[in-house]
Amino acid sequence: MQAVRTSIRRCFTQWDAAQNCCGSIVARHMSAEAMPVPTPDNAPKTYPLKIEKLVNEIAGLTLVEVADLSDLLKKRLNLPDAPVMPVGGFVPVGAGAAPAQEEKDEAVKNSFNVKLVKFDEKQKVPLIKCVKGLVEGMNLVQAKKFIESVPVVLKENVEKEEAEKLMKELTAAGAEVVLE
Repeated sequence: MQAVRTSIRRCFTQWDAAQNCCGSIVARHMSAEAMPVPTPDNAPKTYPLKIEKLVNEIAGLTLVEVADLSDLLKKRLNLPDAPVMPVGGFVPVGAGAAPAQEEKDEAVKNSFNVKLVKFDEKQKVPLIKCVKGLVEGMNLVQAKKFIESVPVVLKENVEKEEAEKLMKELTAAGAEVVLE
């Protein structure tokens, strides 16, 4: 009976030691910095003071300074130049132009807009690759979103030779293209 009590005491002693050890480890790793308290979905997100300070400093910059900051960050972080994609998608160029203006432009037209009107769904992948190759800085995801937003202008104000070359490449890839 004495042996059983000793064994039980030893187990409780080891249990207390394990709890103390684990408790200190958990306390060390459960600080406010290591694991922030989650916020409910409808509550506004709070940001660290460091981030707030950076945002306030950037908001005080001029547009030229912001452009310089952007260039420096691209260089420092080795980021590629991405084409500017409008938030609402692509809007066809000249949609609201007057008919008289269009006739006047056609008389002295030396630059064209290459417009992707529609495409064959079976040729979607080759067309995505083609568009990616034609537009500098565009990745595959952007090219996919681009062609899915047809009708859309691929390039604006290009010479007749280049416009015809683009039209030929896109047509070969399964697209219907018009020059405006």
